[in-house]
Amino acid sequence: MASQAKPTSGGALDRQARLPFVHGDDSEPPPVIVAYGAGVDSTALIIERHARGERIDMVLRALMPEKQETLEHIETFERWMDAHDIQHTTVSYGPRSFKHWPPYYDLLENCLTNGTLPSIAFGRHSCSLKWKVAPQDAWTKTWPPAQHAWARGQKVIRLIGFDAGKRDSQRYAHAEGYSSELYEYQYPLREWHWDREACKARIRLEGLPVPVASSCFFCTGMKPDEVRALPVEQLRLIVLLEARAAPRLRNCEGLWRSTTKGLRGSEARPGAMTTFIRNEALLDPREIDRIIVEAPPDLIAFLEVAAKIPLTERPTLGSWLERFNAGATALADGPALDLGHAMAPITI
Repeated sequence: MASQAKPTSGGALDRQARLPFVHGDDSEPPPVIVAYGAGVDSTALIIERHARGERIDMVLRALMPEKQETLEHIETFERWMDAHDIQHTTVSYGPRSFKHWPPYYDLLENCLTNGTLPSIAFGRHSCSLKWKVAPQDAWTKTWPPAQHAWARGQKVIRLIGFDAGKRDSQRYAHAEGYSSELYEYQYPLREWHWDREACKARIRLEGLPVPVASSCFFCTGMKPDEVRALPVEQLRLIVLLEARAAPRLRNCEGLWRSTTKGLRGSEARPGAMTTFIRNEALLDPREIDRIIVEAPPDLIAFLEVAAKIPLTERPTLGSWLERFNAGATALADGPALDLGHAMAPITI
């Protein structure tokens, strides 16, 4: 299973000094940033813009708990960008204060720390703003080419991958006319009159695989077949996520919010993905039960111990997840299923 890399500046910032930006030079055009969501549209946008010889100064991707297929696509496309000398980096949301919590770096770790589900599970849609847009804005404010452009009174150009299809046209209608003091938003796919199929065709023409729809592997928008296709490691994390949040849920059954009957051709499904995973036998039922019963208390114990450790020495939430994943995998591959032993609290 491909691992999700932590945000790093990598070679992108190391090569900044070679960019032709001169403070106070009014003739210098503003820098161009692409918001890369690892899906079909933004992938096609980058490929075609590069082919047309139009500038891309930085490609920004926000760290998210992606599906396995998306992680594999990201690795493939990052190699393609490296081969075409396109600068790119990964950014993440950074809490201003961890208080007594261990540090966390993505939406999954945030939800597990706070014992809740993503906001979309409660009918809100703030995930993208907090976990994608905000960290890209924060990173750009530290980027010298952007700082120099703003000092010259220019706006940084941000390219957004909304295509000309019906669905994205609705999204564009909400975004059209949005004004920012720092950014000028442009939508090349719409200027080229490309819909989603045109984007897929361009990716194939480049000899690259077409990516699956990009989303967190536990997103409320996931369809049943998408959950069926998840690897066991991510299925276990879904069970863990819903079990950790369960004590605080009132009018929400789980990640799918509420049970649906499957009207108008859609597939019936329960409100909790854990119930679906159990019904479909995607995980051993004994494993599901042990995760539900034992993993949340172990996590809470970890959080309580971490709270007593100075922040500079405090273990991250990711370190607990590594232990959870390793223990569950080892026991699933072993002769007997005993998650209690693997998940026994450890001394930090």
